[in-house]
Amino acid sequence: MLKLLIAEDLDLVAEAFVALLNTEPEFEVVARVNRGDRVVEAAREHRPDIALLDVVMPGLTGIEACRQLRQALPDCKVMLLTSIPRSGHLATALAAGSSAYLPKTSTAEQLVEAIHTVAGGGVVLDPAIAAEALVAGPNPLTDRERDTLRLVHQGLRTTQIAEELFLSSGTVRNYLSSAMTKMQATSRTEAARAARRRGFI
Repeated sequence: MLKLLIAEDLDLVAEAFVALLNTEPEFEVVARVNRGDRVVEAAREHRPDIALLDVVMPGLTGIEACRQLRQALPDCKVMLLTSIPRSGHLATALAAGSSAYLPKTSTAEQLVEAIHTVAGGGVVLDPAIAAEALVAGPNPLTDRERDTLRLVHQGLRTTQIAEELFLSSGTVRNYLSSAMTKMQATSRTEAARAARRRGFI
C-alpha cells in the first residue's frame, strides 16, 4: 500500500484527486493540505511514501515545499503538478528533488502510472514540457536574482527586499539590475513578470 499526501489549495481539485486515488486499491491518501507551508508538518505526522504537490500554493510554492520536504524526509518522494506548465520550472523542480513534473491535464491513467513509476524510483516528465525546456535552455538567473525578483513580484520595495534577504540596498539593486538585463526588461517589475511568465521564479 502506497501512502500519499495531497497538497492543493483548490478544494474541488483536491477532492477530485483524493476521490480518484482512493479508488486505486494500492493507494491510500493519508493527508491533505491546502498550503505549501503545511506540507512538511503533515508529512512528518503521516509519513507518506509520495507527496503530490501543486506548484502554485499560498504560504510556499510547491517547488520550495518540495525542497524542504526532501531535506526533512528524504525517503518521501515528491511529484509536482501544475495547471500552468512552465518549462523554466522544470530544472528548478528537479533540482529541488522532485521525481515528477506533470500538468494537471494528465489523464487519471497517466497519473496512476506516474505514481507507480516514481514509487519504483523512476522520474516522470511531461514530454511537451521537457522538449520546451530543452529549446528554452537553462534558467539564466542566479539564486539571489531569483530571490529578489520573487520578492519584487510580491510587491516589496528595495529596502524591504534588503531586510528580507539580509543584504544591503545597494546589493539588491545590483541583483535587480543584472536580472533586468538577463530578462531584457526596462524595469524591475517587468523583469519579475518576464521571469514569472517563463517559469524562472
